[in-house]
Amino acid sequence: MARAFLFVLDSFGIGGAADAGRYGDSGSDTFGHIAEACAAGRANRAGLRSGPLAIPNMAGLGLGAAARTATGFDFDDGGIRPLPSSFHGAAQEVSSGKDTPSGHWEIAALPVRFDWGYFPDTVPAFPAELTEAMIREGKVPGILGDCHAPGTEIIERFGEEHIRTGKPICYTSVDSVLQIAAHEQHFGLERLYEFCATVRRLVDPLRIGRVIARPFVGETAATFQRTHNRRDYAVPPPEPTLLDRLTAQGHRVIAVGKIGDIFAHRGISEVRKAPGNMAMFDKALGAMDDAADGDLVFANFVDFDTEFGHRRDVAGYAAALEAFDRRLPEAFSRLKPGDLLILTADHGNDPTWRGTDHTRERIPVIGIGPGLRGGAIGLRATFADIGETVAEHLGLAPGRHGSSFHGMIAGDA
Repeated sequence: MARAFLFVLDSFGIGGAADAGRYGDSGSDTFGHIAEACAAGRANRAGLRSGPLAIPNMAGLGLGAAARTATGFDFDDGGIRPLPSSFHGAAQEVSSGKDTPSGHWEIAALPVRFDWGYFPDTVPAFPAELTEAMIREGKVPGILGDCHAPGTEIIERFGEEHIRTGKPICYTSVDSVLQIAAHEQHFGLERLYEFCATVRRLVDPLRIGRVIARPFVGETAATFQRTHNRRDYAVPPPEPTLLDRLTAQGHRVIAVGKIGDIFAHRGISEVRKAPGNMAMFDKALGAMDDAADGDLVFANFVDFDTEFGHRRDVAGYAAALEAFDRRLPEAFSRLKPGDLLILTADHGNDPTWRGTDHTRERIPVIGIGPGLRGGAIGLRATFADIGETVAEHLGLAPGRHGSSFHGMIAGDA
């Protein structure tokens, strides 16, 4: 039996990116700053959590050692001993940008070597010809927003006008993205998806990475809430990824969460979605149960990013990490001899950092597999080493990008 499981804790960076200064992120450290806030009592919230960050299962996989590799940060894990057959290290991103597609494509052994297109932080943010085409071809009476903004804030600001006028709310950020918020009932969910598909085509010449549908419900600014019916319309990867290589050999890739959207549904055999991290964990466990020899389960746990990182909610992020950690033994119990489980991230989103955007950070590469020798894998030069390790584990020939660390961890435990 040789199966692989990739769990991405969306935005759970561990600091130390060599080029963080280029992005204005020198000193950002999602894990380190959350842990420090918890230790100092600054991440306590009545009824949610209190005290030091309690993540014994990830600590047992070597998360603390991974953080020391990335930044030198010394996480107080209470002296937890490494789990047998576990391994740990960190990886540096080489792709342009600090966004979701770049991080995930590089994890799947395809670094992004070109520059994405971005919209300026001006009002209006979108070129006039694009706005005119969106209105004309999307058959809407106009658009609202047309600026850089956090998603929840702009819905509060324009949601009531959107309901009155039928104009979708269009906004962006420092990422290569055009987001479109619309009311599920008043505008219509399917109509929102159709509009986003139209806009996806219109922004292709601008090299915009994603168009994101952001549906919401409620009737007033005080009651508006985004739903879990988000849909991402991404540019297809320009070369075959690990997922394409696997499916070409007859293996299955089971995508959990937004993985299918990120890869424009290329190289995906099956998609399983659910609202929230814990429901997503249930889907991931079901996929582990269903995976056959040679299959990959690729899961994204998005709440860390959308619910806590972007909202700069330190206590919420810490509580989400602790809840995720408590579920890990359920995944460990499903591992069979020959299996490989890797936990990683796609970028950072330090909830103590200025602004509300992603942060350029290194990522943890920690994992376990029955029968592995395990140990330290060091600082990897690219996220692509993760994909190449999975490729070697599942019997694929080496790809063009990255170097497998499989030989460092394989062998007798």
